[in-house]
Formats: sequence, C-alpha cells, structure tokens
Amino acid sequence: MTEIPSTMQQLRTLVTPDGTVVLSIETVPTPPPGPGQVLIRVEAAPINPSDMGLLLAMGDAGELVAGGTPESPTITIPLGPGAIAATKARLGQSMAAGNEGSGTVVAAGEGVDAALVGRVVGFFGGESYAEYRAVPAAMCLPMPDGVTAAQAASCVVNPFTALSMVENMRLDGFTGLVHTAAASNLGQMLNRICLAEDVPLVNIVRRPEQADLLRAQGAVHVCDSSAPTFAEDLTAALVETGAT
Repeated sequence: MTEIPSTMQQLRTLVTPDGTVVLSIETVPTPPPGPGQVLIRVEAAPINPSDMGLLLAMGDAGELVAGGTPESPTITIPLGPGAIAATKARLGQSMAAGNEGSGTVVAAGEGVDAALVGRVVGFFGGESYAEYRAVPAAMCLPMPDGVTAAQAASCVVNPFTALSMVENMRLDGFTGLVHTAAASNLGQMLNRICLAEDVPLVNIVRRPEQADLLRAQGAVHVCDSSAPTFAEDLTAALVETGAT
C-alpha cells in the first residue's frame, strides 16, 4: 500500500492589496478522498492559457522577480492599474491553480471501485499544481495500460476545446474551419479530429518547420504566413475548402 504523507506542496497565487502577484509553493494538508472521490498522486500537469490567467492575474511575465529561498521559492510580478482593478475580487486571497492534470490513484473513498487504485488517470477540476489532488471519480479518465502520466496530462482542456470547435461549426451551419494557431497542441489535436471526421481545415502557421510538422501528421491545407505566396495559398485553400 502506498504511504500517503500528511502534508504536501502546492503552488499558490496571491494578489496583494498593493498590486503584486505572488506565486509561492506552500505546505498544506494532504486531502483525504471523500465519498465518491479518489486521491491522485499528481505526476504531470500542463500549463494552459486559462491557467496563466489565474496564475499571473494579468501581470507581465517579463517583469517577474524570483525570490524566497531554495526551500520556499517565490515569484513576484507587479500589476498595472488596469490589472489591479480587474482582479479586485481576489485581492488578498491565496488561490490554488491548475485546471487539469494526471497521475496515479493512490486511495479511493467510500463508494469508489478499489480497482482504480494504482491506475494512471487524467483528471480535471482545478488545483492540479500540487503533489496530490482529491477529485470525484467521475472527473477522472482512466488511461489504458502503457499510457504515461505525461501523455495523459492534457486529456481535457485542449481535446474538449477542439471537439467543441467542430461541433459549433456544424451547429452554425458551416462545413469547414480556419485555424490560426495550427501548430499549437490544440491545433494539432484539431487537425487530427478534422482528418478523422472528414472536415476541411485550413491550417495557418508562421514558420516553415510548423508547416512541415502538420503535413507530417496528414494535414492537407497548410498556409505559412512567412511565405511570399501566403496570400495566394490562403485564397486557394479557402476556395477549395469553403472554410470561413
């Protein structure tokens, strides 16, 4: 049986009344799994744009200052007047962050199948930037054997976003898509979904190596904005696909 420590480390974000974002690693109690919950030893967690919004509170990462000690490091970022006003509701509140993550189930609460213990799962529900996270079992996605935590870490935010883009396209009566961040993780997922569902997709990238990456994954229409023929390539792709 895995030994579970009574405390764990967790990344916290705080906006101080003087307009400074403070990121710190705090020691907090390890949460026990409640009824219907599992306790996950977090082994990987992605950083999505939505996570950056909470972590940095509209602060400029280029102005961050590292501080604290090796045992208790901190990062501080000054906020401008507009950001201070926009984050007024969270002033003085230390908040956990991380929308999704993955890891190994180490304990199961009442009413949860004990067979989940030892399984690698992806999960969502916030507070994933921590050593452990207790979440409802219904918010976990058990992975097939052989899938690592690193591979399972981005199993919610980007996939659901990409799927919703295709569904919203159909609901709005369109038949094709144009994506302007096509070489991103989200863009690569969207490309695979569109290929599988025969949805015309125009992929816009900014560098030749990004175009090569997508073409190696089967992308049909890739337009490189750094190419001298970008306007012509994009026009031809739009005409051929009917994408908007």
